[in-house]
Amino acid sequence: MSAPGRIAVVGAGLAAVSLCDVLRDRGYDGQLVLYSAERGLPYDRPPLSKDVLLGKARREDVLLRPEQWYADQGVELHDGALVRAIRPHDGGVELANGRTATADRIVLATGGTPRALPVFGGDDPAVHLLRTWEDAERLRAQLLPGARVAVIGAGLIGAETAAVASALGCRVTLIDPVPVPLRAVVGEKIAGTLHARHSAEGIEVRTAGVERIERRPGRREVLVHLSGQGGAVAADTVVAGIGIRPATELAEAAGLTVDNGIVVQAGQRTSHPNILAVGDVARQDGHRVRHEHWDAAQRDGEAAALAIMGRPGPKPTATWFWSDRHGSRLEAVGTMADAERTVVRGAPGDGTFTVFGLHGDRLVAAAAIDRAREVKAARRLIDRGIPVDPAQLADESADLRKLLKG
Repeated sequence: MSAPGRIAVVGAGLAAVSLCDVLRDRGYDGQLVLYSAERGLPYDRPPLSKDVLLGKARREDVLLRPEQWYADQGVELHDGALVRAIRPHDGGVELANGRTATADRIVLATGGTPRALPVFGGDDPAVHLLRTWEDAERLRAQLLPGARVAVIGAGLIGAETAAVASALGCRVTLIDPVPVPLRAVVGEKIAGTLHARHSAEGIEVRTAGVERIERRPGRREVLVHLSGQGGAVAADTVVAGIGIRPATELAEAAGLTVDNGIVVQAGQRTSHPNILAVGDVARQDGHRVRHEHWDAAQRDGEAAALAIMGRPGPKPTATWFWSDRHGSRLEAVGTMADAERTVVRGAPGDGTFTVFGLHGDRLVAAAAIDRAREVKAARRLIDRGIPVDPAQLADESADLRKLLKG
């Protein structure tokens, strides 16, 4: 099968850039065009809730690739180019400015948009979302010492933002209706330890939902009214970190199969043979969830590139993600909800330990605080399907790398 002469990529995040990188690395010599709705060079998003908010990273520090890379690789980047529609049967890409371009393959890397607070007052100017560089700049200007910050949602983005705001001297209240966020993904012990760190660092944690946001007449502050008997939290700034919604509008209008994301088969192929989808917007058929993580986006780009070239896809691997907060790093592989039982390595009271999830005698998940080597070994054990001895997993004197030798 011959490679397409022109590939149009809608979106310019990690999955899109990874796709282009692998295509060129594997010898693709056709035209590659990236359409980015944002102005400027494509950048990495994970630092937005960490070093960017802390003021430690400038935009040039978080670029996915330097400007010269696009010229060297022959990647035609159109920034500030919003795509209004795609025409799968005609190979057309219609831009918001009215211009139409053609392509033999179209790759949708449209990502997601932050979920707005679905309550009265959720659109108040005091409420901030965090997805783009501009979002981070606006929020950073509000994170001044002494400022009262209410963070709604204690998932990855919310927890990281709360930790940063606290480190900057803000008075932070973290609000989530779930007593132990992330429990299904990393397990009770890891999730509980991480969530408890917020209180230990001086963050007020409230277990409640949000009913409405009210602005007092003539006052700068807003009141975040909580459900039940939770009362209200006064805040100068509110951050909504309640997840993202996959940006499937183009796919839906084009008649592609969409269900909690653009549904894809092997090689990131959609329901139309000339359209592929990668990154946060894509969901593998047969899987319940989309994987909204950096590593998954990179691997999606690789898989799509190899499919376009007519080559075998990358070997399957367990999902992996990380999160930084309060000077510690969480790393996790797999999903703890898939485990029948867990094994702990290390003492949770020390703040650094690993939890392994097993199904039968196979490892299916692992999560750790500040134990990167053990997570790396766990991922390889999961990928290879090697039977493991729970006693050895729990024994800190046992070298996990030796388990890889069977």
